[in-house]
Amino acid sequence: MPKTKSLPQSLPGLWRITKYFWPHIRQYRGLMTLSFLALLAEVSLRLLEPWPLKFVFDHIIGQHRTPKKPPPAWLASLDPMTLLTLAALAILILTCLRALASYWETIGFAKLGNRSLTAVRNQLYRHVQYLSLSFHTQAKTGDLVVRLIGDVGMLQEVAVTALLPLLAKGLIVIGMIGLMFWMNWMLAVIAVAVFPLFWLRTIRLSEEIREVAQKQRRQEGALAASVAESISAIRTVQALSLQEKFTHSFSSTSDKTSLSDVKGKRLSAALERSVDVLIALATALVLWFGTRMVLARQLTAGDLLVFLAYLKSAYRPVQDFAKYTARLGKASAAGERVIDLLEKVPDVRDLPGAVRAPALTGEVTFDHVSFDYLRDRHLLRDIDFTARPGTHVALVGASGSGKTTMFSLILRLYDPQSGCVKIDGHDVRGFTLESLRSQISVVLQDNVLFAVSVRDNIAYGAPDASFERIEAAARLANAHDFILGLPNGYDTIVGERGATLSHGQRQRIAIARAAVRNAPILILDEPMTGLDRKNELEVLTALEGLYGQRTTFLITHDPHHAATADQILYLEHGRIVERGTHEELMALGDRYAALHHVRAAERRLDPVTVPPSPLPGTL
Repeated sequence: MPKTKSLPQSLPGLWRITKYFWPHIRQYRGLMTLSFLALLAEVSLRLLEPWPLKFVFDHIIGQHRTPKKPPPAWLASLDPMTLLTLAALAILILTCLRALASYWETIGFAKLGNRSLTAVRNQLYRHVQYLSLSFHTQAKTGDLVVRLIGDVGMLQEVAVTALLPLLAKGLIVIGMIGLMFWMNWMLAVIAVAVFPLFWLRTIRLSEEIREVAQKQRRQEGALAASVAESISAIRTVQALSLQEKFTHSFSSTSDKTSLSDVKGKRLSAALERSVDVLIALATALVLWFGTRMVLARQLTAGDLLVFLAYLKSAYRPVQDFAKYTARLGKASAAGERVIDLLEKVPDVRDLPGAVRAPALTGEVTFDHVSFDYLRDRHLLRDIDFTARPGTHVALVGASGSGKTTMFSLILRLYDPQSGCVKIDGHDVRGFTLESLRSQISVVLQDNVLFAVSVRDNIAYGAPDASFERIEAAARLANAHDFILGLPNGYDTIVGERGATLSHGQRQRIAIARAAVRNAPILILDEPMTGLDRKNELEVLTALEGLYGQRTTFLITHDPHHAATADQILYLEHGRIVERGTHEELMALGDRYAALHHVRAAERRLDPVTVPPSPLPGTL
C-alpha cells in the first residue's frame, strides 16, 4: 500500500516556489508591511462584526428572559431603542472599516504579486537568453514561450487571486477558532471535529489534482511547440500541402489537453462538494447542541448567534481552499516548470576569474582543438592553425565537415572538449562572454532581421552608433540605395525575420550590421548561399569592402569565393586535410583542386560572370 502523503507533500511546489521567489517578494518590504497591517485590521474588524447582534438578541429581543449573568451597569442604563440604534451604527461602521481594510489588503497583495512575479519573468527571460546554444538546439520554442508567458502568468494570477488571500484568511481561521474556544470549548470541539475528515479528503484528491495539472501544463507546452513549428515554417507547410497533417496533430494534442482539464475540474468539484457537506455537518451539530444549551440557559441566544457567525467565517477559507485547489495545483506545476528552467546552468558561461577582453588585434589560434556536440565522438579532430591579424582565412569543405562549428568555438557558443581556442595568445575562456563577442562581427547564411526599423536592425551591431555611422556602414554594404527606396527609408519597419525584404537585401543589411560594429574579427558563414548570380555579385562587392584590416574567416563550399584568401583550410570529416593559398592547393591537384574544377564547370554554364575582386576597402 503506498504511503499516504501529507498536504505539504500533496502540493510540494508551493513551498518550493515561495522559498525560491522570496528574494523577489522581500525587496518590497514596505508594500508587504502595509498589506499585512491592512490584513490584521480586516481580521480584527471581522472578529468584532457579530458582537452588535449579540447585544441586540441578548438585551433587546431576549430581554424578557432572565439572563444567566446580569448585564454591565453601563449597558443596563441604556434604553432598548438607544441600544438598538448603537448596534445598527456599530454594524455599519465595522463593515465600512473592514471593507476599507479589505480593499487596501487586496490592492497591496495584488501589487506585491504582480511586481515580484514581473521581476521573475524578467529574470527568466534574461536567463533563457544566456542559456547555451546546446540547450536551445534541443529545446522547443513554443514550450519556452509557454513557460515565459503562460506559466509565469499562471503563478501571477494564482498568487494574487488565491494563494496570498488564502494565507491571509488563515489568520482569520486561527482568530475565530480561538474565540470560539474562549466562548464555549464544548461547541468549539464540535465545530472543529470535522477538520480531520477535511484533511483526509484533501490528501486524497490534492495529489491527483496536482498530477493532472502537471500533465496539462506539459501538454500545453507541446501544443505551443507544435504551433510555433508549423507557423514558423508556413511556406514549407503550404508548399508540401501539410496543413491537414499539422491540423490533425494539433487537434489530437488539443483534445488530450481538454480531457486533462475536464478531469482536473471534476476532481476539484468533488473536493468542493465534499467540503460543503462537511461544513453543513459541523453547522448542524453546533446548531443542535447550541440550541439545547440556550434552552438550558447555559448559553445566551446572542452567544449562539456569534458562535454560528464565527463558524461560517472560519470555514469560508476552507471552502476557498477547496475551490482553488485545482488552480493551486496548476500554479504548483507552472512554478516547478519555471524553477526547472531557472536552475538550468549554461554549458558556456563566464568562468570564475574571467576578465574583460582588452582591445584585440585579431590573431586567432586553434591549439589542437577537438569537439563534438554529443561528446561521444569528435566532429572536429585535432584542429591546429593560426590566423595572423588582418589576414583572410577561408574554410572550405562539404556540408557537415565542421566549418560552422569552428566559428562557433571562436564565439564561445560552445567550448571544445580538448585543446583551446586562443585570441591574441589568450584562451577565450579567460574572457567574459560579452567582452569577447562584442569584438567579433558575424554574417550568417540566413541572417535574421528583427521586426523593427532598418536603422535599428543595423544599429544592433553597435547600439551607441550615430546615424552617420549607420549610413556609412550601409554604403559600405552596398545597401544605402535600396534602403532609400523603401517606403520610409531607414525608418521602414521590416517584417518578422525580415520577411518583407529579399534574401539579398537581408544579407546586405546584415553586412551593414557587421560593418557598424567595426570589430577586429569578422566571420562570414556561407553569406552567398541561396543568392542568384546578380545578388551574389552585389553581396561579394559589399563583403570586399568589409574586409579591411580585419581578421576574416570565410566559410564556404565554393572555392571560387575562397580564391583570394591568404590561407585556405580544406576540411573533411572534422580534420584539416589541406592548407595553403589558392595557387598552392591548385598545384597540389588534390581535393581542393578537384572541387574547384567542378565549381568552375558549373559557373561556365551560368552566363553571368564574376568580375575581378575590387581592392579591399575600409569603414
